[in-house]
Amino acid sequence: MREAGGGSRFLYESFDAAAARIEANERVAQERWAALEFRLGQIDAALERLEKRIWVGVYGLACFLLAQMAEAVIAAAMR
Repeated sequence: MREAGGGSRFLYESFDAAAARIEANERVAQERWAALEFRLGQIDAALERLEKRIWVGVYGLACFLLAQMAEAVIAAAMR
């Protein structure tokens, strides 16, 4: 049972569990969103680095083929 002398339970604002739960969920969602944006930024940077590497490979292959073609032309001209 309740002890007497504690005052009225209506003197204090009641604890709203639903509002506290909603606020906690909103904070969790904000943290998750920030983590998602951070991770997407890392993925975007990795994709940009990969794209640069691919273009370097493409240009390297094109230079190799042009060098082979130039060598073939020079060899044909020397005959």
